[in-house]
Amino acid sequence: MAQIIDGKAISAQIKDEVKEKVAVLKAQGQEIGLAVIQVGSDPASSVYVNNKKKACAYVGIRSLAYELPEETTQEELLSLIERLNHMPECNGILVQLPLPSHINEETVIDAISPAKDVDGFHQDNAGALCIGRSGLVPCTPAGIIQLLVRSGVEIAGKECVVVGRSNIVGKPVALLLMRENGTVTVAHSKTRNLKEVCRRADILVVAVGKPKMINRDYIKEGAVVIDVGIHRMENGKLCGDVDFEDVKELCGAITPVPGGVGPMTIAMLMNNCTEAVKVSAEV
Repeated sequence: MAQIIDGKAISAQIKDEVKEKVAVLKAQGQEIGLAVIQVGSDPASSVYVNNKKKACAYVGIRSLAYELPEETTQEELLSLIERLNHMPECNGILVQLPLPSHINEETVIDAISPAKDVDGFHQDNAGALCIGRSGLVPCTPAGIIQLLVRSGVEIAGKECVVVGRSNIVGKPVALLLMRENGTVTVAHSKTRNLKEVCRRADILVVAVGKPKMINRDYIKEGAVVIDVGIHRMENGKLCGDVDFEDVKELCGAITPVPGGVGPMTIAMLMNNCTEAVKVSAEV
């Protein structure tokens, strides 16, 4: 049976560390505020936003909530972001995605000051990550690295395969694995012989968005498997992109769904809020 990488426990550890950082900053007279903007009332988005508010309350970060109606125009949203960019008590700005179809997500993300872009999605932060400069890093990829490091998984020199090439997970996690001196292959829907490519991996990160796509045919014995996907099945239970029951005896270590990568995203968001204070001081 594989080692289960406990994202709940590791995320709790990180939040406690952030809580200490926030207390130190407050003692120095620096309050931290995170603005969370939600447009519309998508149920999944509302759950995520509430979880972020709870995490802020736990670590001592002030939560600035902006819950806007579905019919909010792009111009109104951009105007709010511009105000928050210049608001000293706001250190981080997060716009909950997806946005209504009449609003262009790229335009909105690029309107956020890179120094306050705690999601790490702004093109300036993406570029900094690509060329190895400091900047705010996307939360899920950063959380994946912490899962590996804090579980005692050696990345340097390992064959790493990332299945998925999204801007939110696939590309940035590949860059972060390279930063840790892993040898990285990025696979995707056009990759030939995908099973063979995956079977080379000492560390396999799966972010394809297809329930239980990855079974034991894709796994090398003893590999570490990080499952980024989350899906609700017809029976109401959650599953990932990896068929956990099929591969668990073959892996060396694996993240469960739920309780693996998911909790890490919000923990790293809280960490990014403290990092944003440093970034702002450097600007």
